[in-house]
Amino acid sequence: MKFRFITLLALLVLSAAALIPVSVRAEEMEDDPLLYMVDVEKLEMRVSEGDNPIEWDAEAWIGKDLNKLWFKTEGEYLDEKIDSAEFQALYSRAVAPYWDFQAGVRRDIRQEPGMPDRNWLALGFEGEAPYDIGIDTALFLGEYGRSSLRFKADYDILLTQRLILMPEFEANLFGKNDPATRTGSGLSETELGLRLRYEILREFAPYIGVNWDRLWGKTEDYAREDGESYDQVQFVMGVRFRF
Repeated sequence: MKFRFITLLALLVLSAAALIPVSVRAEEMEDDPLLYMVDVEKLEMRVSEGDNPIEWDAEAWIGKDLNKLWFKTEGEYLDEKIDSAEFQALYSRAVAPYWDFQAGVRRDIRQEPGMPDRNWLALGFEGEAPYDIGIDTALFLGEYGRSSLRFKADYDILLTQRLILMPEFEANLFGKNDPATRTGSGLSETELGLRLRYEILREFAPYIGVNWDRLWGKTEDYAREDGESYDQVQFVMGVRFRF
């Protein structure tokens, strides 16, 4: 089932990509043309005392000024296989300058034995707060009364025209314990990162940085019981690109 979902999503994205050049040419004379963007914000290796996973965080959209179709994905590649992955398909509507309301579905896929997949409805806002702080916040509603809240923020500090320092923060909260996925209620996980990138082109930038990942509450208790890390600092190296 999980592989069918991935295949369907991949075919949908590829089909949209195949239609883009024709659509753009057909619409280029309009005041509100059809546009698209693929933005791989993170493709990195994380180095720590334990495992050294490869992680990704990417998004893509296609649409016009007010209405767009968004795809978001993030996940982890470990031991020569995808360990976990998240996919979102969202309808996005501009509701204010620099702010979009987004609604759609999310699917979590886990390859670890005994770990179930999860499906969610997604509602959220993405945009820029004052001082150009990027914000991405979402409420997720799952089966059997499950709920989750996610908050992301980042900010670009221009050291030069090409050298940019980006602090970022993420927090995840859950409405109830989910022992099957080893997730506890309340504040579950925070992530604080600092990445320094060099923009060879505006669309391509290698980077290095450091990332602090911390589990909290019942989620931390689950990690302790399983002998897993609950507080780790990782050095990161990677690349971000868009087109």
